[in-house]
Amino acid sequence: MKAKDFREMDAAARQKEMTDMLREQFNLRMQKATGQLANTANLTKVRRNIARLRTVMNQKSG
Repeated sequence: MKAKDFREMDAAARQKEMTDMLREQFNLRMQKATGQLANTANLTKVRRNIARLRTVMNQKSG
């Protein structure tokens, strides 16, 4: 997602999205550890989306 999309969400939706992305990151890490992860680029994409979302959340709170 783009930062613009995160900015358009309300606070509750951003929090839910953060929870979902952190869960997805955990699942991808477990797949990588067990050798089941085929596309390792997904791990990077999720990590960057989490960073984007945290940036938007900090901007909105400040």
